Amino acid sequence: MNISEVAKRAGIPPKTIRYYEEIGLVAPPRDTNGYRAFRDSDMHKLAFLSRARALGFTIENCRTLLALWEDQDRASADVRALARDHLKDIEAKITDLEEMRDTLSSLVKACAGDDRPDCPILKSLGNAKL
Repeated sequence: MNISEVAKRAGIPPKTIRYYEEIGLVAPPRDTNGYRAFRDSDMHKLAFLSRARALGFTIENCRTLLALWEDQDRASADVRALARDHLKDIEAKITDLEEMRDTLSSLVKACAGDDRPDCPILKSLGNAKL
């Protein structure tokens, strides 16, 4: 398969595939003409990476997950620990986003949104601690 075909099948832009190759996540062989010749195994790796990235795993986490996926002697506890840590990060981000939403919601409600220059939103932003 060429890069366009594998990109379409994996749902990943060719630029991303080239990047993954550059950083060593995939290593498709080259034909005699120098073009990448993706195998089914490369396609599976790219689909795996696409799903992992869609779940928000970092590139380094993806590298670890890919190594675990390829290791038939892996311990599922290692995979679970990595996923559990990532879940904790996501939950922390959700908490931060909820706090941001609540703060911004209060500020929007406090702002009259009329022709007067007084604005609690700007006042709050201007009172930020440096």
